[in-house]
Amino acid sequence: MEILDDPVDRLLLDNWQRDFPIIERPFAELAADLETDEQDVLRRLNWMLKSGQITRVGATCSPNTVSASTLAAMAVPPEQIDEVALIVGRELGVNHSYERENHWNLWFVVTGPDRTHVAGTLDRIRENTGLQVLDLQLVRPFNVDLGFRMSGEAAIKAAPATARIIDCSMIEFGDRDILQALTNGMAIVSRPYAKLGQELQRSEEEILRRLEVLSDAGIILRLGVIVRHRALGWRANAMIVWDLHHDEITDVGPKLATQTGVTLCYQRNPAETVWPYQLYSMIHARSREEAMASLKNALRLPELKHVPYQILFSTRCFKQTGALIALSRERAV
Repeated sequence: MEILDDPVDRLLLDNWQRDFPIIERPFAELAADLETDEQDVLRRLNWMLKSGQITRVGATCSPNTVSASTLAAMAVPPEQIDEVALIVGRELGVNHSYERENHWNLWFVVTGPDRTHVAGTLDRIRENTGLQVLDLQLVRPFNVDLGFRMSGEAAIKAAPATARIIDCSMIEFGDRDILQALTNGMAIVSRPYAKLGQELQRSEEEILRRLEVLSDAGIILRLGVIVRHRALGWRANAMIVWDLHHDEITDVGPKLATQTGVTLCYQRNPAETVWPYQLYSMIHARSREEAMASLKNALRLPELKHVPYQILFSTRCFKQTGALIALSRERAV
């Protein structure tokens, strides 16, 4: 199944969801790869942004390095789901929010510059809705680098998260400003890093140098075109949660992360008495049938035999934006 009719558009998205060039004119390099010209690439990407096929050209950061985050869930009475989702979505730090098929039916990610900010966001949501909010903090990532192919395989496989070495000591004053800007999305212009430097009152050379350092340090998880997967055909989004203990997850987590169709895999803290699940895997597919086939394949792992699990298909996406890293720009004293 081909999601985009134009072969250049397909290659543009297939080839550049990560490893985006950190050079003065990155879109010119994309154009050379695609055997077209820079203005054509800029036109295509700006159209994809305007039409909602991509969310941005920019960065995602490794979890809990320059900022804090958590996955949260609420059991919302069905007749209140729109109202509560609106309250949740108004919070600046909420960057993903989905309705899922479960008693715990509203799931969202909260991000912020630190854990205090994340906890405060959850407290406000509890106060404003009068509902319980599960705080399911990340323990270990096995694969958190999500990408999609426009033809062929559903996912663009990246190196397992457990294989990455992240050096947070390389973060310098002012880096969070750069990362927040790229998490929001860079300008799709001929010299985007010069434009970013102008906005942050820093030189283009300095922006390029810091991005090289942050990429090499593993702080930047992915730099490239961030697609809106539902708009491009991946409408069956299933979260499968597995009831396993920590030691069991150590063994099975890396194996589950490599299974065909599994696009994300990580361990989270449980919510005592109400939510025992600790291992999470995501399947993004073009249809529910395709997603279930991927799950059936994963269930062939001997380690998952007889393991209790639940499947939570998403039914609606309420919000999808970049993470909140910095509330305001860092200023030198």
